[in-house]
Amino acid sequence: MIKPQRRHFAVTVEQAANEAPSLASLVALTRESTARYQLVEFLIPPMLRASIKPGPIDGDQWCLLVANNACAAKMKQLLPAMAAHLRVKGYPTADIRLKVLC
Repeated sequence: MIKPQRRHFAVTVEQAANEAPSLASLVALTRESTARYQLVEFLIPPMLRASIKPGPIDGDQWCLLVANNACAAKMKQLLPAMAAHLRVKGYPTADIRLKVLC
C-alpha cells in the first residue's frame, strides 16, 4: 500500500484549493462571481453596497446575496440594467436572482 506524501510546510487555502480538482472549480466560480459583481457594482446605490454580496453561479443563473427584504425590493428594480450590462461585457447571464440572508 502506498501512503500519500505528507507536506511539512504550510500552504494557503487558495493553493490547496487549486491543487484539488473539485475545489479548483469552486475557486473559479467564486472568482467569476466576484468579477461579475465588480462589473455591476457601480449600478448599485452606494448606501446598499454593504448589504449585497456576490453569490453562487449555477449555469446561466447568478445569485446575489442581499441582507434584507428592503434591499431586495430595490435590487429587483436594478436587475434588468445589471443583466444588460453583463451581456454587453460578455457574460451570458440569462437570470440574476436574489437571496435574502435574514
